[in-house]
Amino acid sequence: MARTEYYDDPNAPEPNSMVVAASAVVTNDQGHILLQRRRDNDLWALPGGGMELTDSLPGTAIREVKEETGLDIEITGLVGTYTDPRHIIEYSDGEVRRQFNVCFTGRIIGGELAISEESTELRFVTPNELTDLPMHHTQRLRLEHYLENGDQPHLG
Repeated sequence: MARTEYYDDPNAPEPNSMVVAASAVVTNDQGHILLQRRRDNDLWALPGGGMELTDSLPGTAIREVKEETGLDIEITGLVGTYTDPRHIIEYSDGEVRRQFNVCFTGRIIGGELAISEESTELRFVTPNELTDLPMHHTQRLRLEHYLENGDQPHLG
């Protein structure tokens, strides 16, 4: 299923759903950040996805990282909340969503790195490599907030 992301675009379709989601900035022992190249839009992104009715938000991040990368993580902190109504995601099945995302930090505790059906590539990158990767504005924003390493999470 294809995915198109809009940001502050007057031509974006009207949303027909609201999805609560979680993502995670997962780092290895060298401080490199885990990213996936999404199959649905060919852009680099943090692992993450929609919350199920039986999940907690931290549990959603843990589950999504496992499903999308094969790695087991524990949640270590909070990057921020992301609820910007200017961000619209349209899927080829007709869903047009606004997304409420909570982005966590995570530490690897097990598992084996493995590409899922949602990704075409997984990579640990240095902060300097981020500027060269094709990535949606909203993903880049979460990474910027993580790298600022502020003492307070982003609330937006």
